[in-house]
Amino acid sequence: MKVLLTGSSGQLGQTISNLKPQEVDLILLERKDLDLRDFEKCKSVVKEICPEWVINCGAYTNVDKAEIESEIAIQINGKAPKAFAEALRESGGNLLQISTDFVFNGKSKIPYKVNDKKDPICMYGISKAVGEKAIEEILEPLNQSIILRTSWVISPYSKNFLLTMLNLHKNKDIINVVSDQIGRPTSTFSLSKACWSIIMRKRLSKNFPKKMHFSNSGIASWFDLAFIIGEIAEELSLINKKALVKPIFTKDYPTPAQRPAYSVLDISETVENLAINPVHWKDAVKDILIDIKKVS
Repeated sequence: MKVLLTGSSGQLGQTISNLKPQEVDLILLERKDLDLRDFEKCKSVVKEICPEWVINCGAYTNVDKAEIESEIAIQINGKAPKAFAEALRESGGNLLQISTDFVFNGKSKIPYKVNDKKDPICMYGISKAVGEKAIEEILEPLNQSIILRTSWVISPYSKNFLLTMLNLHKNKDIINVVSDQIGRPTSTFSLSKACWSIIMRKRLSKNFPKKMHFSNSGIASWFDLAFIIGEIAEELSLINKKALVKPIFTKDYPTPAQRPAYSVLDISETVENLAINPVHWKDAVKDILIDIKKVS
């Protein structure tokens, strides 16, 4: 099975590549290979390679910078998926689009289900919602797409909250972290396994879901996540002494982009469809830190 992976040098792309099934012929594309702002190139690559699947991990992910570079964010997160969808409609391949909890406004009090109304409150969320809409219109009616939303992605690679906090625990005595934004952390190890499971299982089912949510189990604030990173890192001797993590409110840490206060995704349908027992986010953090220790 031929699979085309965009964003292969990012944290999720690297993990998907590392965990690929043996029978998959995985073609890796990173930014230098494919500029996602070049829509004709996006189309021609798909038409030339004719993959059975495109996994689109390529994205503009700088949430705050997207407020300034809104046009670029829309091009990469909105128009590139549309280009892939148009090409796949012709070639007959499938698209696994990695999307985000940021398509929701964060005003819910219960976990978001896949068909809940999208209402993004920042440009990053808006740009990802534009990409979703194009896929819904072009590929969903043909049963050639799955939109997989995830949240708070962490890994040993690239740039992410876990690596930032690990560095701060090493170098600071006190860290102030927002405690009133609630979500579900997601390890790229768990997410990558889910991606491959989705691709393999969709081949066997005509009634596979067209939208899915996936994260690790459990719910946390950014404060909770930062605290546990310090606890486990100290336990593993990755740091000499954890910093004191102090909770603050969002209003005390203003950022250019507004973030959803509550972006917990309901993963129950995905867990059932993939027949998996999701790893708790605390265990996922430990697995990542153990992996970092192995190569440090």
